[in-house]
Amino acid sequence: MKTVAVIVQDGFAPFEFGVACEAFGLDRTDDGIPNFDFRIVAPEPGVVQSKIGFSINVDNDLTFAYEADLVVVSPTPKEWWGRTDPRVLDVVRHASARGAWLLSVCSGSFILAQAGVLDGRRATTHWMYADRMAQMYPSIDVDPDVLYVQDGHIITSAGTAAGLDACLHLLRQELGAEMTNTIARRMVVPPQRDGGQAQFISRPLPEVASLSLSPVADWMMENLRMELPVDQLAAKAHMSPRTFARRFKADYGTTPAAWLGRQRIIHAQRLLEQTDLGLDRIAYECGFGSASVLRQNFSRVLGTTPTAYRATFCCEIGTGGSALERREAERMASAVPAA
Repeated sequence: MKTVAVIVQDGFAPFEFGVACEAFGLDRTDDGIPNFDFRIVAPEPGVVQSKIGFSINVDNDLTFAYEADLVVVSPTPKEWWGRTDPRVLDVVRHASARGAWLLSVCSGSFILAQAGVLDGRRATTHWMYADRMAQMYPSIDVDPDVLYVQDGHIITSAGTAAGLDACLHLLRQELGAEMTNTIARRMVVPPQRDGGQAQFISRPLPEVASLSLSPVADWMMENLRMELPVDQLAAKAHMSPRTFARRFKADYGTTPAAWLGRQRIIHAQRLLEQTDLGLDRIAYECGFGSASVLRQNFSRVLGTTPTAYRATFCCEIGTGGSALERREAERMASAVPAA
């Protein structure tokens, strides 16, 4: 992925538009992150009004979007849903037909829906509007309880900040885990929140008592190679297993086992990218036990094999990449004992 077009129209949502700019438009070459040819496009170049009273000046028409590797759709006011500019719909359909990435943020999914590219697919949008999307477009399998959905080369995200999760999910596929984690650190956001997590939790802030889960989660990260049953984790948190599981899901949006499994996959990605360890050793370090179990989980979560992933994203230790990446690779290599 080298070229990115973000489509804006009158009434665009500034934050959701800014998410795409932050994810794909900044120069991060100092951190060893490749630049994208990033352009903001509109049906008519010139002044484009936001929904909260200010405007931006867009220099580019939609021509660039017809060839872009990624087309991002910003949301428009709900009064416009079903009445999108035909020129925008044509770009979206063309991108889908040629296999380019399509990504919508929040209710931008209504534009993809009107274009027809979501027919027969699973998708999401802001939970407040999920029922309306399902009513307007019954051929779409609308999931209101996830942060984002990838179906083929189309990614739809839920409300507001979930757009960042979707962008990082795409970047992880294009740049690998380590570079994406670097981008997330620059953004000061979590590097990975799975799409399958709920859009909202039962309470907006954790209870004071559940703050004790943070050191337990840190300890889990430091001991991935261990089995870590819920009974043991609950004991460390000085809770019953049932209470621990309930509070963990409320705070982290998923079960302890699912969260732990995802952390193991992320660690495996790092080791595949930054070391030359064999699959058996990586499986041991990540707590999968055997290479075959690693392969099964890796393929299920990422849709590829560890070997194929390494071939795509490996970085020879001590060469290439940014100074930050080289230091991280050297630290990781020195921290892993020889097999």
